[in-house]
Amino acid sequence: MKLSRRSWFAAVAALTLGAAGAVPATTAYAGTSAGDHWVATWTSMPQLTEASNMPPAPYTQGSQVMADTTLRQTLHVSVGGSRFRLHLNNVFGGAVLPITAASVAVPAGGAAGVSGIQAGSAKAVTFGGQKSVTVATGREALSDPLDITVASGANLTVTLYLAKGQASSRITSHPGSRTTSYLMKGNHLTDTTLAGTTRVDHWYFLSGLDVWAPERAGAVVLLGDSLTDGRGSTTNGNDRWPDALFTRLQKQGATANVAVVNEAAGGNAVLSGGLGPTAVSRFDRDVLSQSGVKWLVVFEGVNDLGGNGSPQTAASLIAAYRQFITKAHAAGIKVSGATITPFGGNSYDNAARTHEAARQTVNSWIRTSNEFDAVADFDQAVRDPANPRRLRSAYDSGDHLHLNPAGYLALADAVPTTLVTR
Repeated sequence: MKLSRRSWFAAVAALTLGAAGAVPATTAYAGTSAGDHWVATWTSMPQLTEASNMPPAPYTQGSQVMADTTLRQTLHVSVGGSRFRLHLNNVFGGAVLPITAASVAVPAGGAAGVSGIQAGSAKAVTFGGQKSVTVATGREALSDPLDITVASGANLTVTLYLAKGQASSRITSHPGSRTTSYLMKGNHLTDTTLAGTTRVDHWYFLSGLDVWAPERAGAVVLLGDSLTDGRGSTTNGNDRWPDALFTRLQKQGATANVAVVNEAAGGNAVLSGGLGPTAVSRFDRDVLSQSGVKWLVVFEGVNDLGGNGSPQTAASLIAAYRQFITKAHAAGIKVSGATITPFGGNSYDNAARTHEAARQTVNSWIRTSNEFDAVADFDQAVRDPANPRRLRSAYDSGDHLHLNPAGYLALADAVPTTLVTR
């Protein structure tokens, strides 16, 4: 039996979510219209936390992590609404993840990366009607629906309290948050201000936030590496190219209901090696299993080329892109391919220039194959016209690979909005 796309998402959710509080993707609510559905509005790619990115002492004590600890984090919501659900993730955990309590609130001043919340705004998060949840190893837990109003482009504070902590040094996180989180001993779940906190620029245990949205709303997933994760952007500034793309889409009525979700991580590779699971291995989880996905932008491959820029690598990348297109189209998702940006002057640019030759091969295929539904020519948008192997100096963060906020804005402006309007 062939499932509809929405039923397919519901089936995936039933298979992959932890037992605590999972809500089917087709649940209806009073006061909503037929066709309303869940749409991913914020995501972070879950990874196994490296030793250097673990919570510092005293929050990590041997194999015990975050015992008697409050963890306060900020999410930058894309499409807003008045009903949400939260994803807690333990996919890489070495032990069960016991969350004693959780809350959501409006951050002080509405700002990202602050520890304070607005008085009276905190709301309890429940899982199957319970305030606590134990997330099984290798699994994800989905909260009950949260009735809280969050505007499009606004920030939301999520606070977790762990009484026992996680009994393993293997925990799930997203190191490249470019957003400050706060750790504090004791239960401070709904405290409006926190004093004596430890600041860390990582997200722990959070992998998604869905919004209940009209039928016309949908999510565009950005599959990428550190260039999409935002290395070179401003901490707490929300000026990665995905953020700039969302701002651009919000200015047009036809695209105001498009949520932009970032499924990228620093050092990630498409084929092998790199940090975190490869794009090939995580595609089903990070693209197909997300709620309400209608579009995809693939901008990844520079770490493969920088590590081994050979004709074989170029051919393997093209084969992987074809696989992504086939899978996405089978799920009714339109796909845009983004050309790989220059790395001349970086260590990825080898003396024999074979890595650059492989980049040109891949980019030529993206531009001319007509296999993608649309092309975002990021290479052309940020390269130096006088030396196309290099980034424009005005866009270079300094390492000749990653961009600064001006460069990320140029990438956002190069995305064809026809991808999400036709």
